[in-house]
Amino acid sequence: MASTSIGRRTFVKGTASALALASLPRMSFGATPVIRLEWQAFKATPHYASYLTAIRTMKSITDSTKATSWKYWANVHANYCPHDVAYFMAWHRGYIYYFEQQLKSSSGDTGVTLPYWDYYTYPTIPSEFTDTASGNPLYVSRVNSNVYQALDLSPFGSRIVNFQRGTSSAFETMCENAPHDPVHDIIGGPMADIATAATDPLFYLHHCNIDRLWNAWSLRPTSKVPVASNSYWSGTFTYARSLTMARSLTRTTAQLGYDYANDTTPAVLPPQAQQGRIIRVQAQVSAIRGLPQLATFTTTPGRSISATRRALGGVKGIALGETSLSASIPLQASNATALKDVLSSSPAIGLSATQVAPSVANKFQYVKLVLDDVNMPSSAAGGGFFYNVYVNLPATGDVDAVRSDHFVGTLGAFQISTARYHGMNMIEYDVTDLLARLGITNPNQIVVSFVRISALNHPKGKAVSIGEARVELGTDAP
Repeated sequence: MASTSIGRRTFVKGTASALALASLPRMSFGATPVIRLEWQAFKATPHYASYLTAIRTMKSITDSTKATSWKYWANVHANYCPHDVAYFMAWHRGYIYYFEQQLKSSSGDTGVTLPYWDYYTYPTIPSEFTDTASGNPLYVSRVNSNVYQALDLSPFGSRIVNFQRGTSSAFETMCENAPHDPVHDIIGGPMADIATAATDPLFYLHHCNIDRLWNAWSLRPTSKVPVASNSYWSGTFTYARSLTMARSLTRTTAQLGYDYANDTTPAVLPPQAQQGRIIRVQAQVSAIRGLPQLATFTTTPGRSISATRRALGGVKGIALGETSLSASIPLQASNATALKDVLSSSPAIGLSATQVAPSVANKFQYVKLVLDDVNMPSSAAGGGFFYNVYVNLPATGDVDAVRSDHFVGTLGAFQISTARYHGMNMIEYDVTDLLARLGITNPNQIVVSFVRISALNHPKGKAVSIGEARVELGTDAP
């Protein structure tokens, strides 16, 4: 998909003045929290008309260096958003907060709020966003109209108690892996490309829901978000040259003066999303799906990648199409031993610095599954599909029944475009915690599976090529 965003360097030099950005209304501490509503409730309020007015007004302004324009906010997201790294959720919380203030300013209605789309309850895109009537500011051309296949309950399981990346069972990592990424992939169109994702009005409802899910998860008594005094919240986020936010303000919704109408995490999938999973609908039993067939690939040796990374082994030349496949990455004995050492001592499995053995404390601590030289043809760049990526699936049985133990993330147009937009064609997944929990039943290999998920409308033929898939040890935290 062709990029319509201006480059980061140009954007940084030409963004709106500090005076214009400072004019955005802000919530005062101690004020009654603003309540963000789900779309179905929001559209019945008097503020719905103001919301449409704001979007029309912003889209009519063609100078993308002005904060009053629609394209400005799309470029803020494309050029500054962190994905697959720390602060993914916190940065986006500040981003949609500032965007909400712009909606108020552009509409002249200080009561307008940003609604969220609860796709765990309403998995079909709201009809107002698919209405092709002339002048509808919510419509853009998308590939699919529902997100059934993108939904996942894993982030809300009882064992998910930590928040930030680099910790065991991290909520931020899991929620970005699914539902965040595959919602982008399945909807497709502008949403499938990081450069254009925020030009789709539905993008903001999606991210508002991701923010709501984080808020709901954080309210559980077992959830561990770093305390306010933790250095994790030191520093600031940047959104434009003259627009920043202290990280500490994004720790809770209360600090930014808002809350959500529904503060509970989803407990079940909607009926449309249950078909073909271990929860069957009306006795509909689909075929049991086991380990995808192992394909044959040329192996690559263990080697030093950098001063902080070492490859244990890999395979090259993976071509992904409309079917699923598995790849076996062989490990030599010395590399298998190194892997076991890391899995017994990594901070990612909940060990403190004092519990890590001195002999390994300053060596490799994390295990990564790395997909290098990842590309896709233009025919697939519009989305409508993704691959669930698993490690060491059992030879038989229903994949969904063991998903939470083996799932490492998703691969699709959105993830690939994000990496390429920021100058990379490599995607990596932290698998330290997963492998530590599973144990290494076969020290001679790691099996990676790519399970194809195709929406009703999806590209045909070759979709993704991977130059090399390898297992790495690293000293750097995710």
